[in-house]
Amino acid sequence: MNLPQNMGKTDRNIRFAAAGLLVLAGWLTGSVLLSVIGLIPLATAATGFCPAYLPFNISTKGKEESGA
Repeated sequence: MNLPQNMGKTDRNIRFAAAGLLVLAGWLTGSVLLSVIGLIPLATAATGFCPAYLPFNISTKGKEESGA
């Protein structure tokens, strides 16, 4: 399935950083839940698609990124 990308580079980079911090914090504290929660921003950043943006028709992609 080909998901429409609705995330710009800055949004994706912030999510990659947040995911790394959450997974690291989970690993350091021994919290599996924190590490699993970190997988959510990791997955959305990797795909460039945020399902929460869809109902609100939000896109953080700039015009230069969307090919317009």
